[in-house]
Amino acid sequence: MTTQTTSRTTTDPTTDTTPTPPPPRRAAGRPGWFGALLLRLHFYAGLLVGPFILVAAVSGALYALTPALEQVVYRHELTAPVTSTRLSLADQVEIARDHVGDPGATPSAVRPAPGPGDTTRVMFADARLGESESRAVLVDPGTGEVRGDLTVYGTSGALPLRTWLDQLHRNLHLGEPGRLYSELAASWLGVVALAGLGLWVARVRRSRARKDFVRPARGRRGYRALFTWHTSVGFWVVLGALFLSATGITWSQYAGGNVDTLRGALDWGTPAVDTDLPGGDAQAAGAGEHAGHGAAGPGGAPVGEVDPALFDAVLATAQAVNVNTGLVEITPPAAPGSAWVVQEIQRSYPTEVDAVAVDPATLRAVHRVDFSEFPLAAKLARWGIDAHMGSLFGLPHQLALFVLASGIAALVVLGYLMWWRRRPTPLRGGPPPERDVLRGAPWWGVAAVLAGAVLVGWWLPLVGWTLAGFVVLDVLLGLRRSGTTSGVTPPGAP
Repeated sequence: MTTQTTSRTTTDPTTDTTPTPPPPRRAAGRPGWFGALLLRLHFYAGLLVGPFILVAAVSGALYALTPALEQVVYRHELTAPVTSTRLSLADQVEIARDHVGDPGATPSAVRPAPGPGDTTRVMFADARLGESESRAVLVDPGTGEVRGDLTVYGTSGALPLRTWLDQLHRNLHLGEPGRLYSELAASWLGVVALAGLGLWVARVRRSRARKDFVRPARGRRGYRALFTWHTSVGFWVVLGALFLSATGITWSQYAGGNVDTLRGALDWGTPAVDTDLPGGDAQAAGAGEHAGHGAAGPGGAPVGEVDPALFDAVLATAQAVNVNTGLVEITPPAAPGSAWVVQEIQRSYPTEVDAVAVDPATLRAVHRVDFSEFPLAAKLARWGIDAHMGSLFGLPHQLALFVLASGIAALVVLGYLMWWRRRPTPLRGGPPPERDVLRGAPWWGVAAVLAGAVLVGWWLPLVGWTLAGFVVLDVLLGLRRSGTTSGVTPPGAP
């Protein structure tokens, strides 16, 4: 029997010259952990919040055109033949009183005709109307003819068509509960836009055909064609989307409350005219910067009988102080011991929102507020809100908003088409990006992501709640998928 001896070679680690294999490298073209995180966030947010953003964008695009549409739809009510004579406001108020059938009715506000060919609005409080709504009798200031009787809304004086679209955009005609939809859309719009911007920058840096990221690439078909349209449209609308998100949040219920708290703490509030008369109760009657798009318009029903002649006299006093535009609103006192208020309501640029409080007994101005003396933060808030509503620069501004909102809606539709093109079966859409993206992140990266998520969730509560829901959904889908691939059916799986 032959014995075979096997020799073993022992390698001394101190003398081993075998080269150490390099660590595995990420495949070319694939994003790092942060890019993968942005991609996953952009995917889930776009897929699950997309319908809310789409509705907000479409309704916002339609709302942007309503100031011009009002001039066509309500042309008879808003205009009157130009005449050489002009009735006093007192006479026009009496005509409006007779029209409503109550000679003792006191207008809650009067808006004199701002120029030749316009009508005067005499507004009355009506318990049958909704919040911030008034009954407006539109009077020809030359002949006294009643040209219309319409419901108006807010400081913007929106007529029924614009009011309907405004409520659709704001709360889907569901009242206060419906405001959650618009807050969800406004809050996530900024997050999705920032994530998309990050992905755009990363891909432009890696791509050789960078021009394809600012205009749709030619000759592409299927998914790639949709992708180039999505990225190029996103490039042109991202800044506008961020602006609409930031300004839209200020109207919201939860995040808007955080904005108000911050502004109050930093003394960035909008100055309000003081209507307190000596011996009377104080009442701030200045309209907030959101008035006209989800905020109160004219004040409540006036207290006691009001002499119609005071409308002319109070306006003359205010014009002698600082009211120098035709777009004004005259409001009788809504509380005992308060002054009348004459408020400029011109939201187009240059902005005219000066206000004067007038003592009806002496016809002297007791307080004034000038927009030129507003703090910079208050001016920016005023301009931001008016820019969101399309009030600053007339029809060109409104058309630009229409294009911007249409672009955002197109991005949502393109995103869903891309998802559907990548579907693995005819019955479902494409899979989400890779999982466990934070496993390859450094500790400081994980800490930064968690801190950012907590901060954003605190400042934008609906983002925080829905983000937590996304994480739970993602975990459940991951468990289901791992159970399926390992042959184990997870609990609750069909």
